[in-house]
Amino acid sequence: MLLARSLSHSATRHATRATSLDVAKLRPTSLLATATALIALHQPVPASSLSFSPFSTNPHSQQQQQQHQHQRAFSLWSRPAASSNKMGSSASSAVDPASFPKGKPDSEWRAQLSPEQFRILRQKGTEMAGTGKYNKHAAQGVYTCAGCDTPLYKSTTKFDSGCGWPAFFDAIPGAIDRHVDRTFGMERIEITCKACGGHLGHVFKGEGFPTPTDERHCVNSVSLNL
Repeated sequence: MLLARSLSHSATRHATRATSLDVAKLRPTSLLATATALIALHQPVPASSLSFSPFSTNPHSQQQQQQHQHQRAFSLWSRPAASSNKMGSSASSAVDPASFPKGKPDSEWRAQLSPEQFRILRQKGTEMAGTGKYNKHAAQGVYTCAGCDTPLYKSTTKFDSGCGWPAFFDAIPGAIDRHVDRTFGMERIEITCKACGGHLGHVFKGEGFPTPTDERHCVNSVSLNL
């Protein structure tokens, strides 16, 4: 009996010591990334954030909240590094400029766009959540493609989704294309400008927002002009 108790205490001490050593080996950046993901996964979207006065603000179901929170956590995890043009990008494939009415070779896009615009519009990057100038923008007008000036969204379809990026429930008819994006081990729908092929963001459906389409077009501010 004493031997069994001694062995049990010894095993507990070893397990505690091993756990402490394992945690000590973790880099601070790893701990920060883990904490950030956990915070994002458990941060609900408050109903008050849905500042969409023409429609009721019914709370999301638990399943819809979990889906939205997962997308927010993924967005935080996939933020692009300032020194990289590839992190946080969607499926990147060669695009034939001739296949778009306002298409151009990359050399011309580089000369026209800022480095950040080129990274997002042409290399399918993503701006950091909460940093875009149109995220909380409430001015009236028409949002156009920052690359080719094609009208994309009306301000009357914009709503506050609380996701950190400009959100619209619908685009101007015929203004965008949709593509399946399977990067990062997920399957999402990428949206691009139909006229020039510029990357805009992604569209999510069925999240329970009180909008006519139940869609959230999550668009980079860098991809837009107003």
